[in-house]
Amino acid sequence: MNKAELIDAIASGSGLTKADSRRALDAFVGATETALKGGERVALVGFGTFTVSKREARKGRNPQTGAEIQIAAKNVVKFKAGNDLSKKVN
Repeated sequence: MNKAELIDAIASGSGLTKADSRRALDAFVGATETALKGGERVALVGFGTFTVSKREARKGRNPQTGAEIQIAAKNVVKFKAGNDLSKKVN
């Protein structure tokens, strides 16, 4: 499912117009990004939790040449599915 399909699903499930559904989805994504940038976690009970984790710098290898390279540290977003979502998927 892509963003346009998700907007259509939100519109049909909620009775909102597609324009309102797009604004609601954009607001959710923006609020989630802001919270994660601020170091907060976003927990949606039954659905899952978004968190930010620090990945340390490490050494890697270029698969073509075998040369050792340095991979920089960075923050990564993690998602852990909630129990309700996990049960519905399985």
